[in-house]
Amino acid sequence: MPDTPDSQGGQAETILAFDFGLRRIGVAVGQTITGSASPLRVVANGDNGPDFGAITAMVNEWCPSRLIVGLPMHADGSPARIQPRIDEFVEKLAHFQLPINTVDERYTSVEAEAVLKNARAAGSRGRLSKEVIDSAAAVFIAERFLTGQSNV
Repeated sequence: MPDTPDSQGGQAETILAFDFGLRRIGVAVGQTITGSASPLRVVANGDNGPDFGAITAMVNEWCPSRLIVGLPMHADGSPARIQPRIDEFVEKLAHFQLPINTVDERYTSVEAEAVLKNARAAGSRGRLSKEVIDSAAAVFIAERFLTGQSNV
């Protein structure tokens, strides 16, 4: 069984969560003590791969004790076609020598977009960009890990 915050003996942890996409990677930071997460930013991902300079800067700034990567799956639980690229990303993250957990991220982008649209309709949010949605999806990934839901 993968480690969950409850299995850590109540030890405070900071995590970085990633919502991997072929163009952008949303990133969020979370805390096991509060069980909550906040969006950080979006990292470019293009022909040359993810911007590991930006990822390294976030790891150095936040000093996480583990990294969380969302795994997009189909409704039946089978892996999405993007899975090999995510596997490569996870392998490169291993360079940081931190524990890496994966979380089922089904519907996180849809959830994030819905929450942000509701906030916009209520007047508390401006224009919605794909970057804002991606970093909000990373928040949902982090919170799923923090609450022990959907660990793969």
